[in-house]
Amino acid sequence: MPRASTRREPAEMPTIFVPKETAPGERRVAAVPETVKRLVGAKLAVQVESGAGDAAGFPDDAYAAVGAQIVTEPRAAWASADAVFRVQAPRADEVGRMKHGALLFALLDPYRNVALAKLIAAQGVTAFAMELVPRTTRAQAIDVLSSQASIAGYKAVLLAASRLGKYFPLLMTAAGTIQPSRVVVLGAGVAGLMALATAKRLGAVVEVSDVRPAVKEQVESLGGRFIDLPELGSGEGAGGYAKELTPEFLAKQREILTARIQVADVVITTAQVPGKKAPVLLTREMVEGMKPGGVVVDIAAAQGGNCELTKADEEVVHRGVLILGPSNLPASVPQDASLLYARNLQTLLKLVTTKEGELKLPEGDEVVDGTCLCRDGRITHPQIAPLVD
Repeated sequence: MPRASTRREPAEMPTIFVPKETAPGERRVAAVPETVKRLVGAKLAVQVESGAGDAAGFPDDAYAAVGAQIVTEPRAAWASADAVFRVQAPRADEVGRMKHGALLFALLDPYRNVALAKLIAAQGVTAFAMELVPRTTRAQAIDVLSSQASIAGYKAVLLAASRLGKYFPLLMTAAGTIQPSRVVVLGAGVAGLMALATAKRLGAVVEVSDVRPAVKEQVESLGGRFIDLPELGSGEGAGGYAKELTPEFLAKQREILTARIQVADVVITTAQVPGKKAPVLLTREMVEGMKPGGVVVDIAAAQGGNCELTKADEEVVHRGVLILGPSNLPASVPQDASLLYARNLQTLLKLVTTKEGELKLPEGDEVVDGTCLCRDGRITHPQIAPLVD
């Protein structure tokens, strides 16, 4: 009599689903052929909704060529996926299709979208809000806010240059000399430093203001002039972010900035505080003191704007000054924005994938715990949990 086989059948490969983005104006995609190839190589099954990468320049054929399955019925894919990669937050009906225990990776805007966080938790889904990635050395390769902010800072300067009625660089011509444009950047985070570097490459004279004195060296290393602010305490917050400042400090800051902005041709504003409305750094009076023909690009428009006159995704002309409030600049550079975002997600996924290819959250991992919004049916993030009624 033959012996019964003791050979174990291999476990079914976990499935990653990449849906097509549905938010208006969103052209990014959460996985690109480069990262899909790596995921497939790590023994994961990848499903990509047909057309998901078209707006970013990644056709279905490119995904299929590296081993992805192209799906035309997203409802079934949402229901069967072990993990979902998304750029923007899913709709409520999409969350309702996800199976208990599935993982969700997306920009969930948890501070302002607590209702969605509660819905995701109630569905039994473990969600990672990519805005919550800790600002630590170990988490740098996962830091979505940084990867996307660098693109926003770059594109903001190009947008300003295309709308300004002047050259950016110094030019000496047979008809005489053209003076360089003067640019003021408010905020020296990732977006602000990229704006500084881009404006300098275009030949502008750039000044930068930030409430954190520690960034002065970075500003000067990129060729910018740091605008010194009053000594009213550091603006350094937890994790390297700017913190919310006192009304007295903001008033003194505006006084100093007013003099610099009066001679500026372009102002790029980038200051944001996690979970708070963006601080108003550019008042109506300051705009009215700018040169006619000046341009303001407010990267913080989605958080209410650093300029008092900003309207998200609208153009405002006030006393001859153009104020632009784009709320999603990374989506205007969708190919590289998608590439960086996809790499961020892939790196985070590695931290929740065992050597055997199982999706499982490790215990006590500061990066995983710091990014995880909810698990086991409840919101677990220490900054978001108190916001739940």
